[in-house]
Amino acid sequence: MKVGFVSLGCCKNLVDSEQIMGVLQENGHQIVADPKQADAIVVNTCGFIESAKEESIQTIFEMSKYTDKLIVCGCLAQRYEDELREQIPEIDAIIPLKDYGHIASILQDVLGDAGLGSFAKSERPLSGNPWSAYVKISDGCSNHCTYCAIPLIRGDQKSKVIEEVLAEVRHLAKIGVKEVTLIAQDTTKYGLDNYGRLMLAELLRQVDEIEGIHWIRVLYMYPDEIEDAVLDVMASSKKILPYFDIPMQHANDRLLKKMNRRGTKQDVIDLVGKIRSMFPDATLRTTAIVGFPGETEEDFEELLAFIQEIEWDRMGAFTYSKEEDTPAYDMPDEVDEDVAQARLTRLMEAQKAISKKKNEEKIGKVIEVLVEEKEGLKNQYRGRSAADAPDEVDGQVIIQTSKQLEIGDFARVKITGATAYDVVGELFEE
Repeated sequence: MKVGFVSLGCCKNLVDSEQIMGVLQENGHQIVADPKQADAIVVNTCGFIESAKEESIQTIFEMSKYTDKLIVCGCLAQRYEDELREQIPEIDAIIPLKDYGHIASILQDVLGDAGLGSFAKSERPLSGNPWSAYVKISDGCSNHCTYCAIPLIRGDQKSKVIEEVLAEVRHLAKIGVKEVTLIAQDTTKYGLDNYGRLMLAELLRQVDEIEGIHWIRVLYMYPDEIEDAVLDVMASSKKILPYFDIPMQHANDRLLKKMNRRGTKQDVIDLVGKIRSMFPDATLRTTAIVGFPGETEEDFEELLAFIQEIEWDRMGAFTYSKEEDTPAYDMPDEVDEDVAQARLTRLMEAQKAISKKKNEEKIGKVIEVLVEEKEGLKNQYRGRSAADAPDEVDGQVIIQTSKQLEIGDFARVKITGATAYDVVGELFEE
């Protein structure tokens, strides 16, 4: 059959989608981009926060218009399996995360294939650029932040063994991938569940030795678990990028405790100081939540001042989303939605100014850029530097040149201009 596929949510969900596509292809099906051409459609859903759940439901209804074989999987399917079965009869099969181990037999029932594939072992196609790929080193999360539904959906952390991760990276290098991004809900806790100790440093050391990979990026690193051993491996490597995505969520210690976040504001200040002393070209990214129950105006001002003190290179921020069955759901002193939105606007305006300043500091520097697209008929390309994570998480580098550049290759670019999110440069030739 021709099977359409829609993947929603985070990059970790995207890896699952690619693995499911691998099962489908191994069973003889063809993946198509246009839902109008599809005999069946799979929607891999997100169920993290309310807006993501709404997007998933809307997508399911939208895709139901194109096919009479609709399959829904992913986080929403895991969290609301019974409700989906009851309320959306257009769905022909629901595959929650817990059933991924025998996903081929479930697909066989709907699609009539031979059921030969394996979620864990099928070769996954890359749905994005062929030179960049995500590698999921663990699933689930054991941190149990009070606002977060991920442990309810995906369970506690389950790390892959090092050999499995290395085999995947070697295969990606063999098929031409130049940038791998190691991902997990908490990469810094990698190995604690199956090895009994933190193993990210050892994993990085061995991934760094794999030939063919040019860039290695790590997402997401919790501040209290960034060991000196991890920093030392990163500092000694020419492949592992000094890109630190450290989700802080807030700066007020009382609220951090209510969120069940370990560590304090001062711990993060100290960590950032250490990173910047070891990595002069470090890129520091964080996330923040405004409007958490009990957040006062004074608490928000503390967060705002903290952002301005640290001067993060990148920041993503969100208003608190009330998620059922999480400890924060019934917390008193809810913040008015309009107040939370106003705080978010102020916070992002402050970060915009910081980001622009940080980008302007790059003017005159020569940086390495992964070229990813040609802009129409212009003498202009777009790409990413070491400071820019894939999939539009961060900004881009706009490269101005009359020369022909190869998409997927690296180029040296001298930065000549900057905005809050992107930098502009010229091809640098010595």
